[in-house]
Amino acid sequence: MLAKRIIPCLDVKDAMTVKGVNFVNFRDAGDAVELGARYSREGADELVYLDITASHEGRKTFTELVTKVAARLNIPFTVGGGINELSDVDRLLGAGADKVSVNSAALRNPRLIEEIATHYGTQVCVVAVDARYENNRWMCYLNGGRLPAGRELLPWVTEAEDRGAGEILFTSMTHDGVKQGYANEALAALASRLHISVIASGGAGTKEHFRDAFLYGKADAALAASVFHFGEIHIGQLKTYLADQDIPVRQEGQEV
Repeated sequence: MLAKRIIPCLDVKDAMTVKGVNFVNFRDAGDAVELGARYSREGADELVYLDITASHEGRKTFTELVTKVAARLNIPFTVGGGINELSDVDRLLGAGADKVSVNSAALRNPRLIEEIATHYGTQVCVVAVDARYENNRWMCYLNGGRLPAGRELLPWVTEAEDRGAGEILFTSMTHDGVKQGYANEALAALASRLHISVIASGGAGTKEHFRDAFLYGKADAALAASVFHFGEIHIGQLKTYLADQDIPVRQEGQEV
């Protein structure tokens, strides 16, 4: 069985890491480059950097930060926010990113997924989906959760895979920041529908929540933010716990 991945997520606004609850009420969590370097030392498998206001403000993800991050990390990292065309992907990969995450732009122009996969390979293309559970359906949202997309979750991720997505990063807006656990039923539904990796996001509060995302949600990776940013869970200790629960994780070479 492939090792399950632990992925800290850094939501970036004005070069600083921030974290909110249900996509609002953000607070400062520290320097984005320094935090990323720390997580790399502590044993994170990958990192995700999201420029959370780029799409809403109609600007590009800042390349300078990506260059600084790449100089400090020895693990893969994904960058998202404001990616609308192949030139954006080329710029970010050139700055040192390993993968790009597309969300709003892919919903508006699904062919963008095909273009990225064709030019750079499916392994580069992560399709992020922000969805909220409402009226007994999971519905997708645009622009950092600000605008309804009019698309249901399962049909959209299936289309994304068909178009060449290499991974799906599913964030439950309903669970985001409240630390009551991941949306495991929805994750399991995604895992049973898709043939590509599913990354769980939204809801981590305890080590048990990570365990449940892997055991019950069938996720391939678990992403979290505030529990790492504010020192509530140490990555090395989390991996030791997961290994004790017979969940395969990569542990060699990490600080505990």
